[in-house]
Amino acid sequence: MTTRTRILTGITTTGTPHLGNYAGAIRPAILASRDSNADSFYFLADYHALIKCDDPQRIQRSRLEIAATWLAGGLDVDRVTFYRQSDIPEIPELTWLLTCVAAKGLLNRAHAYKASVDKNLETGEDPDAGITMGLYSYPVLMAADILMFNAHKVPVGRDQIQHVEMARDIGQRFNHLFGQGKEFFAMPEALIEESVATLPGLDGRKMSKSYDNTIPLFSSAKEMKDAISRIVTDSRAPGEAKDPGNSHLFTLYQAFSTPAQAEELRSELLQGLGWGEAKNRLFHLLDAELGEAREHYHQLIARPADLEDILQLGASKARAVATPFLAQLREAVGLRSFVNQVQVAAAPKKKAAKTARFVSFREDDGSFRFRLLAADGEQLLLSRTFADGKAAGAVTKHLQGDEELDLRTAANTFSLWLQGECVADGPEFADSAARDSAIAALRAALAPQQD
Repeated sequence: MTTRTRILTGITTTGTPHLGNYAGAIRPAILASRDSNADSFYFLADYHALIKCDDPQRIQRSRLEIAATWLAGGLDVDRVTFYRQSDIPEIPELTWLLTCVAAKGLLNRAHAYKASVDKNLETGEDPDAGITMGLYSYPVLMAADILMFNAHKVPVGRDQIQHVEMARDIGQRFNHLFGQGKEFFAMPEALIEESVATLPGLDGRKMSKSYDNTIPLFSSAKEMKDAISRIVTDSRAPGEAKDPGNSHLFTLYQAFSTPAQAEELRSELLQGLGWGEAKNRLFHLLDAELGEAREHYHQLIARPADLEDILQLGASKARAVATPFLAQLREAVGLRSFVNQVQVAAAPKKKAAKTARFVSFREDDGSFRFRLLAADGEQLLLSRTFADGKAAGAVTKHLQGDEELDLRTAANTFSLWLQGECVADGPEFADSAARDSAIAALRAALAPQQD
């Protein structure tokens, strides 16, 4: 029997959905959920919202609006698991278990944390001014979201790829420490949809509430028409040829029209169609596509108890997976019942020695690399880039064989060569003695283990 691919998507509840959210994330995710080979999990990331927002009313309102948006957009809760993050108590407990194995050095490298530190340094502030532990630990909570349900694919924007890679690193570390031959966590992959639209806002920049240039998704027809009338266009008058390729209005139209409709508007703009009429065409197109969903949305907003019932059913489905899985994880780390404990060892077993380990990761450009970490977490090697994960894996497998290592020194560092090609480099050391000591540690780490 073919295993269904488990896909997980979280939506942070800090704002009102707009047209860009719908075209870029909501609509494609709802379409993907209808794939019979997909096992889809969608959740309202309201714990994540607390990191970014301290306005309780805004968070509560956003939870309601985003839940209603997904359902009005056509999400079938009988086909998917749709839940609020805060309704799954196993998630914060797993977050703590993962926090206890997550390396601080890994979290130090998180883009959001580094950006906040850099901004503080630029303004002469203390590096950690205004930075909460929520922001710093955000990647661990996201790892718990993903690993709790062993998601295979996580659709994210390019700015979130690092968080999926960090979830892999943390999951690998947990498996290594507590698995005893069992892989508790599957390794998730970031799913980047290159074809998903990033819509321009009223002023041509990316549609975002930060720029106050959005078209609300389920506002009234009048409010939508007023917003469309404010789309910035050039000064060409009716009768003058317009350039559809440089028109924000045409880009918006194209995101919701059929190819035939888009081609028709393109032709008419080239022949001099006025901007006012083009905006009118866009309004009628959007009103036709969203009108029924808008009515459904407002019915849901007016019946919050119905939404609550749907989310509680979703939470029950999610917890049917999370509760027994967390019980396994608690058992693995030693949080076990005294009553059900079958055997108490007469004497403590000797703890298995920690060993060096390879950690693979993916760069933002799509290439693959690996690190070799010592038992204490210190980096011994950093690989060069590889075109795919299979090539990187082949090198790590070769290095764990019994062949002599080809290590070459240069000044206060060294490199590792394989079949005449440099495949990895050591860190920069203070002097040659430290370098030679690290080389000895590397040889010991990669030496075949004796039974």
